[in-house]
Amino acid sequence: MNHPTVPRRRNLNVAATATFAAALVLTGCTTTSPEPESTSIGSQAVDTDFLADHNLDGLDATQVIERLDTMPVADRPTDLIASVQPDALILTDDQDRETRLPMPEDEVYISVAPYREQTHDCYFHSLTTCLGELTNSEVQVTLTGEDGDVLVNEVQQTYDNGFVGVWVPHGIEATLTIEHEGQTGSAIISTMNDDDPTCITTLQLT
Repeated sequence: MNHPTVPRRRNLNVAATATFAAALVLTGCTTTSPEPESTSIGSQAVDTDFLADHNLDGLDATQVIERLDTMPVADRPTDLIASVQPDALILTDDQDRETRLPMPEDEVYISVAPYREQTHDCYFHSLTTCLGELTNSEVQVTLTGEDGDVLVNEVQQTYDNGFVGVWVPHGIEATLTIEHEGQTGSAIISTMNDDDPTCITTLQLT
């Protein structure tokens, strides 16, 4: 007796894996801003089963970001994409499931990968796939508003993925400056719009 459902299921699994791999490539460090979603985040319920399956249950967006961005690269989940956008953290897995966690109303998470020689294009920071050059290094981070006010002035350690994260007030433009071992680089960041980049990979240390 033939069992056509078995190869069909296998084909579906292969297709799902291929789809997730393609999404990983496209979303890992997105170079352009995607089209805005038509459904508001506030109208969507968070998928608690999704979060539980990835050991993220009970965490909000800020806590998930903290956990995944600071995680050693070797420990990163390979079945999860976590894309940081100004208004939401979008989580997608290899089972073609997606859920969104709203960001704080007054802050945006900006990730920056300072570099000397090697960088990559990036738009929305991916907590599980993006890699920068300067890993586990002490840097001086300064964020200065257009009016000259210093919003951030602190020493931080870049994560194992080569990035350092900064929570920035919503609705501003500012200059982000990073210093490391006598070298300095700066980049302009904006949190004015819902499609502003959250991943800064253009800050070269010279």
